[in-house]
Amino acid sequence: MIKGKPFGYPILLLLLGFLMAWLMVACHPSSPKDVRRSISSGSDCYIMQHSLGKACIPKDPQRVVALNPSALGNAIALGIKPIASVFEYDHRFPFPNYLQDKTKGIELLGIWAEPSIERMILLKPDVMIGWQHNHQAIYPQLSAIAPTVFYDWLDGNRRDDQQNWKWYFNFMAKVLNRQEAAAKVWQHYQQRVEKLKTALGDRYRHKTISFIFFCCGGILSEQSFAGSVLSDVGLQGPPSQQGKSRVGFRFSEESLDMVDGDVMFVAVYGGRETGERDFKRLQKNPLWAKLKVVQQKRVYSVDPTAWRGRTPLAADVILDDLEKYLINTP
Repeated sequence: MIKGKPFGYPILLLLLGFLMAWLMVACHPSSPKDVRRSISSGSDCYIMQHSLGKACIPKDPQRVVALNPSALGNAIALGIKPIASVFEYDHRFPFPNYLQDKTKGIELLGIWAEPSIERMILLKPDVMIGWQHNHQAIYPQLSAIAPTVFYDWLDGNRRDDQQNWKWYFNFMAKVLNRQEAAAKVWQHYQQRVEKLKTALGDRYRHKTISFIFFCCGGILSEQSFAGSVLSDVGLQGPPSQQGKSRVGFRFSEESLDMVDGDVMFVAVYGGRETGERDFKRLQKNPLWAKLKVVQQKRVYSVDPTAWRGRTPLAADVILDDLEKYLINTP
């Protein structure tokens, strides 16, 4: 004891704080670099390896925060409604269209690039799930709020980019301890795929199915998700959209012929009010009229939030569209 400064309440609180910190570290055996909020009892959680280390996840997490729209859709597919989620582009239409009837009561955390840390703290989540490339810079802040796990979408599975969405779903199923639910989701997906393949028969064996979308002032193509679903059904894109590593690319109006096909699906983002404007402008371009798919009147508009959704529920919508336009449309 220091003379004139009695061993009082403030010192006691300080000692208790050190004790609690020691207990929290002891509860989570991991490398010193791991920064995360710990669970008070090791028996109530399990260690989950993720792209930035390890986190101790509650065995039955209920208060889930989705740090990207795909995490939101995956959680819902697994039978868990997140308590909060970021949104992608437009706060007026924050949730993907294909999830609109499943998102009532989910709190908004702001645009994906700038989620509200303050709101997260107040929500007291059990676990937060996202992609490393989105939020690696603020991982220490996030993991101090709740166990936070990241999937390395960009570099974690370079072997086959088209399968990335499936691995991410399985990763989330493990995080949320919903492997049985995941197995049922994949069973449903495979049954739908096989049914559609049977209905299609050989009619599109030697034809190409193209997918392009308009967003953010450009014309883009992406095959890591939509291409995977098309491939599962036995359909193929034009040469420019083929290949396991063909994640996506931007192209100009002058190079439209590279995405021409026998059928084309077009998605238009309204975010930033550029997509619809750019598509209408393209339709007035003489180069557009020269495309084989345009001349054959086989261009169909689809929901961009589904065709780029990267979740089994979004894949369901793609299968619906394929059935509608490739089988039921004259």
